[in-house]
Amino acid sequence: MAETPLQALNRLYGKLQRRKNAAEIWSNYYNGRTPLKFASPEFRAQSGALFDNFSDNWCQVVPDATVERLVPIAFRLNDGTIDSQAWDAWRRNECDVEIGLAFLEALISGRSYGLVWKPDGINTEISFHDASQAIVEYVPGKRRARAVGLLIWADSSSEHATLFYPDAVFRFSRPAEHSNSSVAAFGVATWKMVAELPNPLKVVPLVALENRARLRGKPISEIASVAPLQDAANTLWAHALTASDALALPARAVLGMDRPTREITDADGEVIGEEDLPIDKFRSDRLLWLEREGASIAEFSAADLSNYTNVIEIIVRHIAAQTRTPPSYLTGEMVNISADALVASEAGLVAKVTERQRFFGASLRELMRLEALAANDPGRAEALSMGSVVWRDAQFRSEAQYADALTKYKAINVPDEALWERMPDTTPEEIERWKSMRDDQAAAIVGGNIAGLFGAKPDDPAAADPAAIAAQ
Repeated sequence: MAETPLQALNRLYGKLQRRKNAAEIWSNYYNGRTPLKFASPEFRAQSGALFDNFSDNWCQVVPDATVERLVPIAFRLNDGTIDSQAWDAWRRNECDVEIGLAFLEALISGRSYGLVWKPDGINTEISFHDASQAIVEYVPGKRRARAVGLLIWADSSSEHATLFYPDAVFRFSRPAEHSNSSVAAFGVATWKMVAELPNPLKVVPLVALENRARLRGKPISEIASVAPLQDAANTLWAHALTASDALALPARAVLGMDRPTREITDADGEVIGEEDLPIDKFRSDRLLWLEREGASIAEFSAADLSNYTNVIEIIVRHIAAQTRTPPSYLTGEMVNISADALVASEAGLVAKVTERQRFFGASLRELMRLEALAANDPGRAEALSMGSVVWRDAQFRSEAQYADALTKYKAINVPDEALWERMPDTTPEEIERWKSMRDDQAAAIVGGNIAGLFGAKPDDPAAADPAAIAAQ
């Protein structure tokens, strides 16, 4: 028996809450809010809450190094031309900014979502949502056929839900102050349907942006492999800082002598007893008399804190190897490194970003296909589905390197348009402007207006003087 929309909402909402809890864990790691997991009870008893807010955060560097190279700059149709309409819609919805946030959330939590919809029935909107707001289920046995999608959001007074089916859309709402009981927490008794609408796109308009998706298993967070090493590094830093406070300086001990004491007197100056001098007294005064014969001073050497830092360096190298993050990103050390060595150190990250471009690109093509369908342009939608996403070069190069490479491509007769597309941060609008300028230049040459290429000819005062013309 098929489930009702309300039953689907309750089931998906519960699933969404479970995913939300997992996503919150990775988000805390990214933000550096990670407790010391490997500290012993004895260490916690001595240090108390001293290191509760401490984190030497490598979990932020790893996804940031990837997302800064994931920059789509255009959408290409299946015939090789740039789709200017798709790019206009992309910028109109500020997706050139929002997509970076969506990619970052996908790298942190494992997935994020894009939505194409007409909230007012006229203007198409493209928006992005994190894993705590949206969820998509697929037709059993079909990885790309979306069966149903759910979007959750809240305002000051209510919680809202939109359930997307290929043929219909259902909107629900409930008060934000619902009961904390286990039944109401999943919305069984509190959701109320407020609207039922047709779906003009005839497909679920929620699209998942999944990171490291597998045929078997769930999308994986980039932080999943870093978190255990991050926990170990934080604990070692806590031990190192504690040791540096107590053992970083040599310690001296007095041998062969009783503990120094001082007399205790009453109000009349009479001695009524004695007490041991506190250790802090000797540390602050830095002066000690040895009165007993045979007394001596021994010294304990300072602790070697490099035992901690050496292990932390190994942990950082493991993070770099497992996540294919250049060591220079994690250590900040770049001394006498040649250009070729720098390129080689970034080869793993470039390959990783290129792989992400392929998978994220498929989701972006689907988003823009939905945008074309919403614009009542099925032909362009089909061309976009068979097209590709144009990305900024994943390899960071200097202008001199680009110029040298493009000059060599030009020598083997690569067209100018193809060369311009390889230049970083070159937009389709700039390429069209350059083409127009080149055509104007060619028309001036063919038309004999060579001087027009160099601007207006300066005025000649003699040419405007009739007397000067007659004298000639």
